[in-house]
Amino acid sequence: MTQPTASKTTASKTTAPKAKKPKAAVKKATKAAVKKTTSFEETLWDSANKLRGSVESSEYKHIVLSLIFLKFISDKFEAQRQKLQNAGMGDYLEMVDFYTKDNVFYLPVEARWQELLTHAKQDDIALKIDTALHTVEKNNKSLAGALPDNYFSRLGLESNKLAALLDTINNIDTYIEEQVEEQAGIKEGEPHLNAEAKALAEEDLVGRVYEYFLGKFAASEGKGGGEFYTPKSVVALLAEMLEPYKGKIYDPCCGSGGMFVQSIKFINSHNGNQKDISIYGQEYTSTTYKLAKMNLAIRGISGNLGEVAGDTFFKDQHPDLKADFIMANPPFNQKQWRSESELVDDPRWAGYTAPPTGNANYAWILHMLSKLSEAGTAGFVLANGSMSSNTSGEGKIRQEIIDNDHVDCMIALPGQLFYTTQIPVCLWFLTKNKGEVKNPDGTIERRDRKGETLFIDARQMGTMASRIHKELTDDDLANIAGTYHAWRSGTETANPTENPQNVGRGSARQEEDTQNVGRGSARQDNAPANNVYQNIAGYCKSATLDDIKANDYVLTPGRYVGAAEIEDDGIPFEDKMRDLSQTLYQQMQDAQTLDAAIKKNLEVLGYGE
Repeated sequence: MTQPTASKTTASKTTAPKAKKPKAAVKKATKAAVKKTTSFEETLWDSANKLRGSVESSEYKHIVLSLIFLKFISDKFEAQRQKLQNAGMGDYLEMVDFYTKDNVFYLPVEARWQELLTHAKQDDIALKIDTALHTVEKNNKSLAGALPDNYFSRLGLESNKLAALLDTINNIDTYIEEQVEEQAGIKEGEPHLNAEAKALAEEDLVGRVYEYFLGKFAASEGKGGGEFYTPKSVVALLAEMLEPYKGKIYDPCCGSGGMFVQSIKFINSHNGNQKDISIYGQEYTSTTYKLAKMNLAIRGISGNLGEVAGDTFFKDQHPDLKADFIMANPPFNQKQWRSESELVDDPRWAGYTAPPTGNANYAWILHMLSKLSEAGTAGFVLANGSMSSNTSGEGKIRQEIIDNDHVDCMIALPGQLFYTTQIPVCLWFLTKNKGEVKNPDGTIERRDRKGETLFIDARQMGTMASRIHKELTDDDLANIAGTYHAWRSGTETANPTENPQNVGRGSARQEEDTQNVGRGSARQDNAPANNVYQNIAGYCKSATLDDIKANDYVLTPGRYVGAAEIEDDGIPFEDKMRDLSQTLYQQMQDAQTLDAAIKKNLEVLGYGE
């Protein structure tokens, strides 16, 4: 199978001089457009305040998400309507085909956001909202069963509170793409840059909103610490690693559909064809199942999420599926997921020890392994404990998976990536076949990696996006994915040329730094023919099965990559130790002086010994 390479797209963006300036302008314009509106967190908090005393906090997310969905599709509808008017096509404003051709929902008057705002203060506004939701679902088969039925009428909310809520939701600008393009000087007829602007402006809105409410109001409803919206940068990393250009994509615990959204974005940004992939998913929670259908529908993504919401282990919606790519963020450390007598001889763990009842981590691993095609690859998020735990036979299952040579890559991620949990996480990559794969032209797409596993320690990567939240940058993604691709497709060398510290790291700017040759970046067109990979202390290591066995089958990257090499600065140890000691003594003296001052002040206040 010949896949488009990431290098071609990146090269076109990086090497074309005229593209560099607009890209910066797009980023600046995006930030400017976002700053004009209230943050999602503030807006959602305001929304919740409007509901206090009227409904249970567990209902907040359902109410707000339904309204945000209506505003999202209405904003897109109005944007499309304006484009038609600008193009002199005013006679076609009410023709459905001129909207659906661009994956935009056509909305009758009663389903439009502005219509709801106009009548917001009327006593029957709840009925009007229900009518709007019903109309949208009735006219769009992809939304069947996704939207609430007569929900707002049954709540019994006072009309003035609903009106205030509509005003608050109205402050969320769900469609900033055109603002971005306008401020960046992007004109019609520039599809590449327009696509770039959209990629920068658009985010998984439904997923982000759901995550916020789950964390703020409804955490007790879910399955515990693992039921969280997957951060955008983590999902993007999975997509960059797996490169899901063609075939079947599966997520056994799809949540609000963020993995699918990012997969489509990856395909579009690398000039792939969305029609070359098929999407399969499953979700346990009925509410979230509906959110996923909404999330896919508003982006025009077709997907099979099963007939109903259901437990993946007990009500598998895709029993015969063999997927080419699996992307998932299963619930972390899910307890009591089965009883001792249930699923003991399930075919999904044939050849392996049955996963323990007290933690579902390895049940998820074996489930995904069973769903892979012979040439497929799975990438998923799990708690760090999954790499080393020996509780209730988990260590034995991990040994069986390793002995079968299915572990392709392990990545330790930095902390603080998730908005609503601080559980440290890692990425697993499993494959059924590590053998050589060639392109039709005879070049090697994937080298023979039998008996090898790549370990990457990315804990020091990421940038603080806020005081408590960290994100992986684009350069981080390029480094990690580039290292994996170089290892997977290239050849190992003990004598790299130029700068050994950079080999195998991946870079988005290889054409500007000749010392970066072989880093395995997305710009593979400037790398050597055999994308050279090298082990780098403290960052990456290609380990053998014997290495893993020697480490008691523990898959923690830190055990293999070791510590980063420290460059000798030429200062003798004795001099460094003398300086450090003097600094310490001075600090101890300062502490004594401060203690004495505090004691004196306490005595003056009458609190002496």
